Amino acid sequence: MRILVAGLLLLCASPALAEPQTWVLSVDRWGNAERSTLTLDDDRGALSGRLNALVVEGRRDGDRLVFTAVDSDGDLYGFEASQADNVLSGWADYPDTNIPDVRVRHAFTAQRIQIPAGPPGRRTYDPETFSNAFTAERAPVMVVRPGDVIVTRTIDSGGVDEHGRTVALYGNPQTGPFFVVGANPGDVLAIHFTKLALNRDYADSLDGITSRAMPLGLATRSAGLGQRVRWLLDRAAGTARLENAPAGLKDYVVPVRPMLGGVAVAPDFGFAPFSAGDTGRFGGNMDSNQIVQGATLYLPVYQPGGLIFLGDGHALQGDGETTQWALETSLDVEFSVEVLPNRVLSSPRVETADAITVLGQSSSLDEAVRSATGSMVQWLEQDYGLTVAEASLILGTAAQYRVATLAGRNAGISLSLDKALLRALPRTPAN
Repeated sequence: MRILVAGLLLLCASPALAEPQTWVLSVDRWGNAERSTLTLDDDRGALSGRLNALVVEGRRDGDRLVFTAVDSDGDLYGFEASQADNVLSGWADYPDTNIPDVRVRHAFTAQRIQIPAGPPGRRTYDPETFSNAFTAERAPVMVVRPGDVIVTRTIDSGGVDEHGRTVALYGNPQTGPFFVVGANPGDVLAIHFTKLALNRDYADSLDGITSRAMPLGLATRSAGLGQRVRWLLDRAAGTARLENAPAGLKDYVVPVRPMLGGVAVAPDFGFAPFSAGDTGRFGGNMDSNQIVQGATLYLPVYQPGGLIFLGDGHALQGDGETTQWALETSLDVEFSVEVLPNRVLSSPRVETADAITVLGQSSSLDEAVRSATGSMVQWLEQDYGLTVAEASLILGTAAQYRVATLAGRNAGISLSLDKALLRALPRTPAN
């Protein structure tokens, strides 16, 4: 059995278990922190609850707790803990991972999630620190519930905030993570971006062409490129123009379209923290210009609470991010989250009013195309009940492949379908 969870969380002020409580439990398995969600209900010393999906039973005697869980194979997991200063600590008794009938003791700790009281509402997080990694090791900055509207902000990829101050190390520093109540491994988070807005009057990019798009003949003529370029943002008009435009571009003005280059959840147990420049099934530095205001991003949950990171705001980005930097800037962000239980998701998905899109990411464009194709077939199977043969006919007549990014460690390909073409198909998302 694999037991998974998120990192340190806010604690409850009272040690008593007067009502059902949710904790995060971290078992030290030979130097590897394996995390899970623990819920406990105390009925006059009789404990009941869940360890992820497993049923928990036990007893409490003062500040001492003993409880067990049994998995579908009949393997027993036992826990002995004491509570002090609102922290559980003790020993977990587990089956050996290799030798039948052998038991192993592992140290563990658990801390309680402080779930906000009252109905869901509008909540503000003003970040003071930022993360340069996607990781379950970083303490959540806020516990949020489905239905809460979170108001926050991001800084640019160089670590510069809306006031022009360097407040974090360059490399796509992220705001977060946000712990989502009720999100557990095997679920999917639907992140609804209700606002992505510029909050300063400039952005920076580079000149030049990224290596994946650079032909050899052009490379010989590109010496000296890769210089920083400043863009002036007119927030009222919604446009950008070059601050020191060369003669050929003195009248070049483009409409802005704010987007988030980076959105992720914490990666699965067994994976080291990923750099904020990395991508994977967990999302990451996807640099998809379809993650804009009004879009919904779907990401699989690997750690309880999901642990959402946001960053790398762009005022505008062409397909591929071919200059290595888009129009890098800081953003005001508002979002809410839904938890979709027991879903299988092979790659990130984006949905807008007009289209459904999957993001394939790999070290090569060929593999990214294959990833995107398989992910879209999965979506059509799950939500529209189509067979592979039927899905292939949809792709053959309606697929829109676009290069999402060429500038990251992985290349990205997006595959979109126009929702108008799918309206005749009944949509019944599968659990």
